[in-house]
Amino acid sequence: MALNIKRPNGTEDVVPKDVHRWHTIEKIARETAESFGFGEIRFPTFENTELFLRSVGETTDVVQKEMYTVMAKESKFTLRPEGTAGAIRAMLQNGLLNEALPQKVYYITSCFRHERPQAGRLREFHQFGLEMAGSASPAADAEVISLASTLLSRLGLKNIELYINSIGCPECRAKYHEALKAYFEARKDELCDTCKDRLVKNPMRLLDCKNPICQEIGKDAPLILDYLCEDCGNHFESLKSYLDKLGITYKVNPKIVRGLDYYTKTVFEFVTTEIGAQGTVCGGGRYDGLIEQLGGQHTPALGFGMGIERLLLVMDKQGCDYLTPKKCDIYFATMGDAALEKAMELSKSLREYGYFAEYDMMGRGLKAQMKYANKIDAAFTVVLGDNELEQGKAKLKDMEKGEETEIALNEKFTVVFEEIYFNKIMDVMDVESADGNLFSFMGGEN
Repeated sequence: MALNIKRPNGTEDVVPKDVHRWHTIEKIARETAESFGFGEIRFPTFENTELFLRSVGETTDVVQKEMYTVMAKESKFTLRPEGTAGAIRAMLQNGLLNEALPQKVYYITSCFRHERPQAGRLREFHQFGLEMAGSASPAADAEVISLASTLLSRLGLKNIELYINSIGCPECRAKYHEALKAYFEARKDELCDTCKDRLVKNPMRLLDCKNPICQEIGKDAPLILDYLCEDCGNHFESLKSYLDKLGITYKVNPKIVRGLDYYTKTVFEFVTTEIGAQGTVCGGGRYDGLIEQLGGQHTPALGFGMGIERLLLVMDKQGCDYLTPKKCDIYFATMGDAALEKAMELSKSLREYGYFAEYDMMGRGLKAQMKYANKIDAAFTVVLGDNELEQGKAKLKDMEKGEETEIALNEKFTVVFEEIYFNKIMDVMDVESADGNLFSFMGGEN
């Protein structure tokens, strides 16, 4: 019996016809981050498990239920469940925090959590994320939020709401924890088993529980904003003032706590109602104690993570534009071995200039080759046979217009083709500019 091996549950394949959608987000994300002064960082897919226990928090769902952890001899490793811990570890280990501050990095990476798969929530998912280390100013919070807002706007997304909150510092949060314990203690027996444990270890985690009963119990719980110390309160008010100055619309949601333990002061989420329950497309905040917790000097820091799969869901829902997939620039239809060799020679020259050139490798007849050229949407075609080789010239056909231009099959072929191709691009861009379409004929990558 033939094997029928399929991809693991909770993972997805991205095939060539769809990858331009991913390229759109990745390209715009990189350009946006770099325009704000962030540089790309890359770090391992797996880390020592202790990194996530110390940073994410032992009472979080991520650590308790969702991490993929393996033993390799005496060492325990975990596939990264999120990007911040690995990025900060890499910044520390490579001495970035000894350089001029703030240090600003971004990454596009895969993450892994063992969850129940559903739309917008996979076991392997991808994030665009960034971290800024060194600034304690609420202006840095506004800068990071502004970057996220700018990126979402450049992707063409609409109806995305920004929610902000402050969860305070360890000092004012200790008082809040006592208030939460007192509130939930009265209905302790009704809580889920996980929340009963959280009530002792980290009561703020109760506010993030997905159990409907716990959510109902917690709807009238004390609010962290009523317990902020003067410094945290001033920080939050300054952030709101900066967002107002930047023209960034927001709502204060005192129930936002985020799902990871390292957050302090500012937390925020960009949320849509258009993709069901998994509506948070970006979440982040400040984590002023994380770097010290991982062995560095006390260094304030903040950042966010943005789920690429969720962005794609929203972009599809809203009919956003994607970069045009790169298509074949020129296809050589050949008849005979000599014509095939000439097509190889000309294609090599064209590819060195960055053109997408293709020729038949299936032994098709001429009619089938032209049908294939139409199927791959080739911009130009050239038919090569004995007559063309003998005469040293052929007909270059614009497949859209049906126009043919005689072109010499010599060392100047690529230069002449480039001029014809450039004129076609200019014509297309004139049409697209009139239509308001900014995505170019060249597919955005050339």
